[in-house]
Amino acid sequence: MPSDVIKRMWHGVWLLVQGLADFALLRWRRRFLRGERLHRYQQRAAQRLVRYAVEHSPFYRELYSGKPLDDLSVLPTIDKRTMMDHFSAFNTAGLDQQELIDFALAMERSHDFLHYFRDRYVVGLSSGTSGAKGLVLTERSLAERLPAVFLARSGVPLTLLPFRIIFILRVHNQAFANIDSPLITLRYLHSMTPVERIVEEINAVHANVLMAPPSLMRLIGARATAIRNPLKLLMCYAEVLGDDDAAVIKQAFGAPLIQLYQASEGLVGSSCTAGRLHVNEDLVLLEALDEHGQPAPPGQPCHKLLVTNLYNTLQPLIRYQLNDLLVLGQGCSCGSGFRVIERVLGRSDDLFWLERADGSGHQYLFPDITARYVMNACELVREYQVEQTAYDHVVVRLVTLPDRFAEAAPLVEQNLHRLFEEYGCKQPRVEVVEQPPQLNANSQKLRRIARSFSHPAN
Repeated sequence: MPSDVIKRMWHGVWLLVQGLADFALLRWRRRFLRGERLHRYQQRAAQRLVRYAVEHSPFYRELYSGKPLDDLSVLPTIDKRTMMDHFSAFNTAGLDQQELIDFALAMERSHDFLHYFRDRYVVGLSSGTSGAKGLVLTERSLAERLPAVFLARSGVPLTLLPFRIIFILRVHNQAFANIDSPLITLRYLHSMTPVERIVEEINAVHANVLMAPPSLMRLIGARATAIRNPLKLLMCYAEVLGDDDAAVIKQAFGAPLIQLYQASEGLVGSSCTAGRLHVNEDLVLLEALDEHGQPAPPGQPCHKLLVTNLYNTLQPLIRYQLNDLLVLGQGCSCGSGFRVIERVLGRSDDLFWLERADGSGHQYLFPDITARYVMNACELVREYQVEQTAYDHVVVRLVTLPDRFAEAAPLVEQNLHRLFEEYGCKQPRVEVVEQPPQLNANSQKLRRIARSFSHPAN
């Protein structure tokens, strides 16, 4: 037998053993890591990451020069722009930024995503909801362990094994492909695939799990009657899943719906057996801060969200600012000691900022509050998008029941004016138009609540 065949066989055996160990460990941590034990675990992992970054990344060596390395809370924060401005010095393998971008772009242009850079690294380009591109690097050895992570943390019950998954996203890469394994059949489709073709693929593989962004899930749901074998589970990601979207999707498919909070910065949150979204506290250290930079109390919206990815040493993300705004809670019937993500409010870039009626400055409004006032205006709205284009101008795009726009538009406008009044805002001009929501041109993601002008707080 050729030596390369023997080598691949032993590698496969090693991955199986490693996967079983990873699965058991991830399940144990989620159940038993809590309180002071969890705090100590996170602090030790963060300190190891900081020391590794200082030793191997010129960027962090300079950034942390003269600063105490044993207290994460005093270290500077970073964001996507900072990372991308210094990426060649940021990563710990000395990889050239332009080479990585060229490699990733070549895969996107050819739609052939299943390659490793230098046979060792998984390279991806993230757009984020705003469309600002960022590089995502993962060691091949780490990416090959993703099937165990998916089994342990996806929230998909093991009773559905073997999983037959239709996975829909704008981009694909080798890390996602590695999830495909003897127990997991993963069929990737681009997010711009026609819905009729998606339904055909669901039927062709007899899929039992459908993974897609909420806006696309709703479109597929409109043709759910064409799916021959009922789906057993739905999983949403990439966009904020509002209560209205969740209700429509579950009704369309007649299947349970869970969320996966997967960012390019790591697997931040995943659903438990009770269907609630938990922070993966052993994989990321999440800091949800209030307007004063202190930990936001449970049940209260945060004003800044920082993540430290505890396991990716190739691209160390330490106190990296996410755009998302969350409400975190504690306690869940599943028994996990990991915090619950009660709500994803939207992106901090999409906070509405309006002049206060008393002239004392500007008042912010969280995206979920604005969305609630639109949906509560009447029962005629089927799709919507609210965009603040200036301090004094808001555009509402509405899709209503047939021939009911003229009736719905003034009700939505009145409810938004009521919202602004209740929060002491100077009334902007509200323009309601009969149009479908517009996807972000770069990311092809839906932002139901969006702000398209800059505010000094950003």
